[in-house]
Amino acid sequence: MQKLILFGIAGFVAQLVDGSLGMGYGLTSSTMLIALGISPAVASASIHFAEIATTAASGTAHYRFGNVDVALLKRMVVPGALGAFVGALFLGSISGDLIKPFVSAFLLLLGVYVTASVLLGLRRTREKKLLSHWKTVPLSIVAGFFDSVGGGGWGPIATPTLMAHAGMEPRRVVGTVDASEFAVTLAGSLGFLLVLGLHGINWSWVAIFAVSGLIAAPIAAALVRYLPAQVLAAIVGGAIILTNARTVLASLGVDAAVVNSLLLGGLVLWAALVAYVVRQHRRSATLAEATA
Repeated sequence: MQKLILFGIAGFVAQLVDGSLGMGYGLTSSTMLIALGISPAVASASIHFAEIATTAASGTAHYRFGNVDVALLKRMVVPGALGAFVGALFLGSISGDLIKPFVSAFLLLLGVYVTASVLLGLRRTREKKLLSHWKTVPLSIVAGFFDSVGGGGWGPIATPTLMAHAGMEPRRVVGTVDASEFAVTLAGSLGFLLVLGLHGINWSWVAIFAVSGLIAAPIAAALVRYLPAQVLAAIVGGAIILTNARTVLASLGVDAAVVNSLLLGGLVLWAALVAYVVRQHRRSATLAEATA
């Protein structure tokens, strides 16, 4: 029961993050499950089944709040779903013990990417036009593939890329990525069903992640205009980095004492980073009020 409560809290926070940043639900949830010893395929499958409900709710909420660009949504759905389906078939056919260190390394890199993309300003628009159809298609395929392989990857790959190139408001990028994720999740879940069947899936986990995510989805969609994304990215990105760093270092045979020392140092840096981002956000808000 205690584990289910923790999963419920994690699912709520993960969906709040995802609905606000356009990324983070699968990344955060999969990181927790893998850290608890769940095989990457089962972890990703469980999260994808839960996300069928959460992505539908999140996409609907974003659409109602006017956060979705329908033209971009149509260009991303089919290639994204295809990539997710192939990624699920790939992950389900590989030994969990063999692939786990690589998946953790991938999640760690995504944690770095999530943090850097927001903190270094990669989310700001630089071009005044949308990605062309031929650029959107490969982006969607790659993002969909790694979404299934890593248990999360659609948002962390698609959102920063679109933020950097698409000439639209950040909230519409976030809303469009979240809305298109429903098709990606559905295709990935179908792929996992074909290779794993219904065996090994803990449906109580799926249910608790789905319910907690459904509760958070409309809240995130409403807050996306006001939530300080930089602060949230620093908190979530740091947590993902530290959690997966432990798995990667352990798989490399690094002594436990060394691992704990490195993680302690990382924890200090993480706290300093969050404090810095909070100060910068407050400073920017103060300057904005002064010039208004």
